Amino acid sequence: MTRKETRINDSGRTPSDHFGAVNTPVYRASTILFPDTATLESGAQPYAYGRRATPTTRALEDALCELEGGARTMLTPSGLSACTLAILCACSAGDHILLTDSVYGPTRSFCDRVAKRYGIEASYFPPAATPEEVAAQFKPNTKAVFLESPGSLTFEVQDVPAIAALARAKGIAVLLDNTWATPLYFNALEHGVDYSIQSATKYIGGHADATAGSVTVNDAHLHRLEETHGGLGLCLGADDAFMIARGLRTLAVRMARQQQSAHRIATWLTTCSEVAKVLYPALDSDPGYAIWKRDFTGAPGLFSIVFQKDITHDKVAAFVDGLKLFGIGYSWGGFESLALPAHFHRSFPHPGREGEIVRLHIGLEDPHDLMADLERGLMRLY
Repeated sequence: MTRKETRINDSGRTPSDHFGAVNTPVYRASTILFPDTATLESGAQPYAYGRRATPTTRALEDALCELEGGARTMLTPSGLSACTLAILCACSAGDHILLTDSVYGPTRSFCDRVAKRYGIEASYFPPAATPEEVAAQFKPNTKAVFLESPGSLTFEVQDVPAIAALARAKGIAVLLDNTWATPLYFNALEHGVDYSIQSATKYIGGHADATAGSVTVNDAHLHRLEETHGGLGLCLGADDAFMIARGLRTLAVRMARQQQSAHRIATWLTTCSEVAKVLYPALDSDPGYAIWKRDFTGAPGLFSIVFQKDITHDKVAAFVDGLKLFGIGYSWGGFESLALPAHFHRSFPHPGREGEIVRLHIGLEDPHDLMADLERGLMRLY
């Protein structure tokens, strides 16, 4: 089998089907016509209605599915809608879902507010818990465990294969928000996950100009994904699908550059007296390093820094506000560097209680320039 870098370039493309066009064109379509009644009633035509699929969206689905190694990938309008879709696939009224406490904030909000209204119970486990400690929180009605490894603010790493094995023995579905690593650096399904979730807005799109999500499943969960996705009427517009597919082609080279720069900058930040710790699993000083080294093939450009306790919120605001090469904004995974003061709700102790946290996304700028910008920012703390 070809390597992932080659599949990223070649999957989901059939130029001969589109008059030799290298990229699948943008098919803007709602109504799709049938040649006759027999074809309409047979279901043999590959495309029936724009909401269900077009050649543009199917090309992206096929490319992601091949990269993930799954039975089917389905697209959604955002990463959050991909998370909620997976939860609704796995859980029904009366069921319980167990989530890592470091889960993406809007996913937590969905579980605590929206899913709760429909009879789905949610509870949380410490993100650094052992697999046995996680399994001890399974209930008779637990139908899903939701992982995010590492979490995208405090970067705790879970032992996904071990948790998945314990969950599968109980008939519990394993859901993973794998946006940080992408399928390039962590193959979720090979490690026992049933639902691999991506915010394609981030590294897969890579250019901060389109939002999308994807859910990829194994054979056992294929029917539930297709049924729930169709029942919710989820779809991705053709223009966004085209933009995400175009970004996918450069995923490997972008992430390699961002990993190289991020590791250099994160290592330097560990030597800065103003920084209490750097939360980045690719550093051998990180608590999650051993699992990351065992299971992952790389790390992207996203990590957090925890400032010393005596550095106040106002000082951190001055640090962030004066940065010239780091924008202040949500999201990450694009070509641009970002700095975001992190504020979040947790049920268990986390590094944010030890000092102010700023999450950094390292883009494609020269790392020397980024370090110089950060160094000037550190000087503003005094």
